[in-house]
Amino acid sequence: MSGNNQHIYSRLAYSFGAFGHDAFYATLSTYFIMFITSHLFDKDSGAMGAEMIGYITIIIMVLRILELVIDPFIGNAIDNTRTRLGHFKPWILIGGTIGSVALVVLFTNMGGLNTSNPYLYLALFAVFYIMMDIFYSFKDVGFWSMIPAISFDSREREKTATFARVGSHIGANIVGIVVMPIVLLFSQYENHGQGDSQGWFAFAVVIGLVSWISAIVVVLGTRENESALRKNKEKTTFKDVLKVLVRNDQLMWIALAYVFYSSGIQIVNAVELYYFTFIVGNAAQFSILATINTAIGIFIVLTFPTLAKKFSRRNVFFAAVAVLLLSIFLFTVAGKSLPLVLAAGVLFYIPQPLVFLCVLMIMTDSVEYGQLKLGHRDESLTLSVRPLIDKFGGAISNGFIGIAAVWAGMTSGASAESITAQGQMVFKVMLFGVPAVLLLISCLLFYKKVTLTEEKHAEIVDKLEKTWSNKLNEENSSQLSEGADLLINAPVKGRLLPLENVRDETFSVGKMGRGFAVQPSADELYAPFDGIVETVFPTRHVMIIRSAGGALVLIHIGINTAQLRGNGFATYCAQGQHVKRGELLGRFSREEIRKAGYDDTVMVTITNDNEKLRLEMLKTEGTVEQDSPVLNLK
Repeated sequence: MSGNNQHIYSRLAYSFGAFGHDAFYATLSTYFIMFITSHLFDKDSGAMGAEMIGYITIIIMVLRILELVIDPFIGNAIDNTRTRLGHFKPWILIGGTIGSVALVVLFTNMGGLNTSNPYLYLALFAVFYIMMDIFYSFKDVGFWSMIPAISFDSREREKTATFARVGSHIGANIVGIVVMPIVLLFSQYENHGQGDSQGWFAFAVVIGLVSWISAIVVVLGTRENESALRKNKEKTTFKDVLKVLVRNDQLMWIALAYVFYSSGIQIVNAVELYYFTFIVGNAAQFSILATINTAIGIFIVLTFPTLAKKFSRRNVFFAAVAVLLLSIFLFTVAGKSLPLVLAAGVLFYIPQPLVFLCVLMIMTDSVEYGQLKLGHRDESLTLSVRPLIDKFGGAISNGFIGIAAVWAGMTSGASAESITAQGQMVFKVMLFGVPAVLLLISCLLFYKKVTLTEEKHAEIVDKLEKTWSNKLNEENSSQLSEGADLLINAPVKGRLLPLENVRDETFSVGKMGRGFAVQPSADELYAPFDGIVETVFPTRHVMIIRSAGGALVLIHIGINTAQLRGNGFATYCAQGQHVKRGELLGRFSREEIRKAGYDDTVMVTITNDNEKLRLEMLKTEGTVEQDSPVLNLK
């Protein structure tokens, strides 16, 4: 399979993984509570049924909140995993398998124990629920943590996440399309169009299989790209986990803003089916809303990179919240009007993928923020915060809705005709008014405290790049062969400059090693000697080549050009590739660099920290061709 085909196959596999993953989550967070409140107990169970629903919703809330403490350690365990499959894939497979089995069990009455032995049922429910939740977390953290393993560049991450989000969007929404058709197809009794427990069990089996198969596809179809920047010398210990999280202030602030957002969003998402069932009076029409949202959502997801680039993530976030608040208002006045309900539901869904991607990208960028601030890189630990918050929001949502459903009379045997005006008022105040307040709090926190912009992240990556070669040298200095001659040619045509004349102090004072610079007059970059490509940065403006004798030579195109995020750069080599002197390594646009206001000088330095190395400059000024000998290393 060619490299391009492999790349496409990997993207498709990752997207399908997101499809199955979010189909599972939508089932758990949105439709599971409907099964609990309206189908687990029959209408004759009366007060006992309402009491059991109360116990179950409390168990869900307590277990999910307690499990939040475990999530950071799950992320740390994944970071410290070393297998042939990498950090993430083992947990994606294990979590996908165990989580799917547990979900199916939860969509049953466990052999009638819910009524014949309620306390035993509650105990088993708690065991299966916490088991499902923990292994879902392993899968969730492992899956989304693959994004920073793919790229260090914000824009590249946006594209990867957007591709995956298309799959997750379809997965989450197709559940809404198929839930009632599957339930009704396999139900023995129609039950006012709500189906029965047998139909809901069949629905859970279908979702469980899809989730499990998608996990297998991710394991077989994707590849975790290794990079020296991702390697830690030391593991994050158990006692350091909370310290790593708390000291990453930008991660903590975006997490707190997302707590309020996620709680509000999940409450409204989960009650939409209740609205169609007990207010509109036709649960089957919910599939219309889910179908519309699926179609529109794909377009919305694909617009995110363009919107983020043109307006910034901050502005996209604020605009999205404004639309969400408008849609909540429409829900409160829609009544039984299907057109108004559909309009409110569509408006409520449209901004959600955009906010998700805004938050995911900021949290992903906080990996490098924390790495620069703390001197340690923790990908899965950092990315474990988002699913932790989603689960907290789900816990609040399920508990809140369970109580509200009982108060509003929306339990087993109820229908739209049996819900009183007071019940409808309770429903609207609790399940629309409260989320609106939560969204406003989230918006305020984001505005005041979240400062990790795309520009700031590019600056952080640039600083990491300038210190990375020193770490690489420390790890590999013993491999340098003394007395091994190395002739280094100019990698680009132009005017030769002494390194001390470069307008970047990091290079001019020798922090990046000794060497030379070229003011380019051409856009092609060639290998200055025979060697192995040690790494190519995702921003494509930096590469390091190792000679046969162990010399590490850094080629850096331009000053502050990390800000371009790879725009104007193309590379034709990859990490681990053997290159010959004079082989074309890549191209860069001097016009793009200068248009952006940056210096296009190309710096070449030997980063090995070895005082015994002797450098002989064969030429110190004047014009050079791309193959002109410039420096001899002895």
